[in-house]
Amino acid sequence: MLSVFANPARFMQLSGWAAPLFAVLALVLFAVGVPWALIYSPADYQQGETVRIMYVHVPAAWWSLAIYGFMGVASFVGVVWRHALADVAARAAAPIGATFAGLCLITGSLWGAPTWGTWWEWDGRLTSMLVLFIIYLGYIALWNAVEDEEKAARLAAILCLVGLINLPIVHFSVVWWSTLHQPASVFRPGGSAIDPAMMGPLFAMAFAYMALFGALLLTNMRAAINRRRVEAARMRGANAA
Repeated sequence: MLSVFANPARFMQLSGWAAPLFAVLALVLFAVGVPWALIYSPADYQQGETVRIMYVHVPAAWWSLAIYGFMGVASFVGVVWRHALADVAARAAAPIGATFAGLCLITGSLWGAPTWGTWWEWDGRLTSMLVLFIIYLGYIALWNAVEDEEKAARLAAILCLVGLINLPIVHFSVVWWSTLHQPASVFRPGGSAIDPAMMGPLFAMAFAYMALFGALLLTNMRAAINRRRVEAARMRGANAA
């Protein structure tokens, strides 16, 4: 399977139909999830209507962590096996993950103000999520700062792999330290603590984010490969001249 996706020609062929498919799936899921979450789902007995921020905030948090994990795997593959598309995949995923992490922080502040009475608190979960966002930005900046793409790929991969240590900190921060955040409510021993009427729209939005990530990732990768092909053709033309 890796050999299929490591071949740029095969990847371009597969992604040519997969990217639009993911895009259509994302549109359908958002068309279902947004009204379900923001209009038809019940208000919370304590938080009232402000709980609807959860349907934007929680999937953004989940996928900002998952995307960084994806980048870590791609970076590891790129460093160890030097697969042609591994570094391309990691770089293509970074701005999407950074956007989700930023959205998580913004919606978290909007949710925290009425719920906790503060826009920001330097507790474990909030601080570690901010660190994740900064690592995303540092990864993107490093790629753009180094002109030699091969060197940039190696340095960015090392940064990404080192940054993986922050993922368990984000996840377990509510267990390790005193924090404003409640413990895990969905994926926990004994089952979810969230009302079943809220689980449907929450997972609809989560899958919508996933489909959006798939569409944007493949689109970004295709753009990167086409850019490299144009640059290679330009170099060949310059050498021939």
